[in-house]
Amino acid sequence: MTTSTALLLADLTGVAVFAASGASAAVAKRLDLFGVVFVGVVAALGGGIFRDLAIDEVPPLAFADWRYAATASLTAAAVFWLHPQLTRLRTTVLVLDAAGLGLFTVIGTLKALDAAVPPVGACMIGMLTAIGGGLGRDLLTGEIPVVLRREIYALAALAGAVTVALLSACGQATAVPLTAAVLLVFGLRLIALRRRWSAPVATLRPPRTGTGGPLS
Repeated sequence: MTTSTALLLADLTGVAVFAASGASAAVAKRLDLFGVVFVGVVAALGGGIFRDLAIDEVPPLAFADWRYAATASLTAAAVFWLHPQLTRLRTTVLVLDAAGLGLFTVIGTLKALDAAVPPVGACMIGMLTAIGGGLGRDLLTGEIPVVLRREIYALAALAGAVTVALLSACGQATAVPLTAAVLLVFGLRLIALRRRWSAPVATLRPPRTGTGGPLS
């Protein structure tokens, strides 16, 4: 199997995983078939479209290759019809989302590096590729985007992107190390959810009241 074929298969796997995640979230919101498929497609393709535009690959693969839209649409439709068999939808969404986060982080970073983007920029593109679909999914389903909450999400993607950049710099960007990078992001995300890890948030103090006005 050539490197390009392996990347295509990994990319389509990520598309399917994020489509299932988006569709599961839409089913939980009781959207109709079109709504479920639409949210699934946005969740699956949003990050990849950003990635391709950032590395000047136009038109983006999501538009140029019918397999991307077909994979996302069919996966989302399958989730719609099979959702009675999917128990604990919230858990399903979170696990699928973590898997997609890992896959898209690695693929986005690799493609950016292959396009001669410097490592720091490639890491940013990899992270944004991973979180873009989830951002669109949450906005469409009326949720506060996961990336803006206290949960470890974008940081897990960034850790994976940095790992990929380091592997590439050391000449170790092969299947096994890259799979380990996917599992790193996946594991960090699930552990953060289970242990309720979070990034620091600002502590809001109530305003002090006094007799001398707001500056007293």
